[in-house]
Amino acid sequence: MSYKRNEEYDEKVTSGLMENYSKILALIGEDPQREGLQKTPERIAKAMQFFTQGYAQDAVAILNSAKFHENVSEMVIVKNIELYSLCEHHMLPFIGKAHIAYIPNGWITGLSKLARVVDVYSRRLQVQERLTVEIMNAIKESLDPLGVAVVIEAAHLCMMMRGVQKQNSVTSTSAFYGEFEKETTRSEFMKLISTKLS
Repeated sequence: MSYKRNEEYDEKVTSGLMENYSKILALIGEDPQREGLQKTPERIAKAMQFFTQGYAQDAVAILNSAKFHENVSEMVIVKNIELYSLCEHHMLPFIGKAHIAYIPNGWITGLSKLARVVDVYSRRLQVQERLTVEIMNAIKESLDPLGVAVVIEAAHLCMMMRGVQKQNSVTSTSAFYGEFEKETTRSEFMKLISTKLS
C-alpha cells in the first residue's frame, strides 16, 4: 500500500505554481524531468500555499472566537512564540520568536489565540517591522486593551545565506501601545520576557 498524505490545496493555484516552478528549474540550468526533480514543482507549489496561508485567515476573528469578559487589569504575557515567515524581498525564510503582552480592559482572549495571530501574519510575505505592528493592531482592534506590547527577535536567511552573509545577526523589533508607552510598564515587560523560569 502506498503512502498518501491527506492535505487539501487549491488545484488551480497548485497547477499554476507547478508550471512556473518547472520553468524556474529549467531557467537556472536544471532538468525538471530529472528523477530527483520530477515532483519538485508540485512539492514547492504546495509548500508555498502552506507558507502563505495567512492571507486567507482573519486574526481579529480568531481573537474574537475566544473572547471572554473578565474584570482583570494585570499584564498578560505569552513569550517565546515560534515564528516562521518569508521575507518579501528575497522570499527567503526568517525564523524567530515573538513576545506578546497586553493589559486587559474588561476582555481577555484564549492564550493560544495570541500564538495563532502570530501565525496568521507570519504566514504571509513579510518584513519584520510590519509583522510586529500587525500583531499589535489585531490585539488592539479585538480586545481594546489598556496596552499592548510586541517584541520579535528573528534571524533572516537573506542576511545569512547571501548579501552580507552574517550568520550570527539577529534583528529585534518592537511595537508598544497605551500603558506600554510608559517607561515603567515597558521596562517591567522587557524584564519579564528576559527572565527564565527556574
